[in-house]
Amino acid sequence: MSIASVPQEFAPGLIVQRFTPPLYLADFKLIAFDMDSTLINIECIDEIADAVGKKAEVAAITEATMRGEIKDFKESLRRRVALLRGVPVASLQQVYDQRLRLNPGAEQLVGACKAAGMKVLLVSGGFTFFANRVKDRLCIDFARSNLLDEADGHLTGQVVQQSWGDICDGVEKRRTLLEVASLMGISPGECIAVGDGANDLPMMGEAGLSVAYHAKPKVREQAMVAINEGGLDRLLEVLK
Repeated sequence: MSIASVPQEFAPGLIVQRFTPPLYLADFKLIAFDMDSTLINIECIDEIADAVGKKAEVAAITEATMRGEIKDFKESLRRRVALLRGVPVASLQQVYDQRLRLNPGAEQLVGACKAAGMKVLLVSGGFTFFANRVKDRLCIDFARSNLLDEADGHLTGQVVQQSWGDICDGVEKRRTLLEVASLMGISPGECIAVGDGANDLPMMGEAGLSVAYHAKPKVREQAMVAINEGGLDRLLEVLK
């Protein structure tokens, strides 16, 4: 379906391309979400950096990475995490309590997916401290993210090596989507992937339905559905 032929009821701010709606939640078994700026309202690393007066410096790298201007996400993340050295671990809880909010429609969309029998995956280039709390808050089934190293109550500026690797980048997001789908015995075509940045494109490219949420131009162009206005639950205007 071309953008020009989008039914009026999906406007404004909801662009559907490359398939003919409606589709049905029952057509899918798994939905995978990015976290920062997708399920939640902030980029956590930028807000952590604010504790040591480096938010502008870190945010500039984050923005360039999400636009796809910095191609190596792992190197980008290592550079940004290194700037967090010395941040008190207690600052992470302050960010969660004072700044982190679920994006509009997150609870409604996750709830509708779970009510339809779908499993929910959170796969994030952000951090386990936040991902685990968001997972519990939304009763998400699976989560994968990056673990910040700490010592003596402060961040060391490094990421911890985990069993699957050290950094959850676009390649790892794709691999995780395919791994969870395989464990569930379903095909990638029965998956939905939702994201906003360039490192979400690999998993979005594998999914049967890709959704860009208030995303960077490169991501909006490649997604099957682009939600440019309103909340995440606007996807339910397409999925009946």
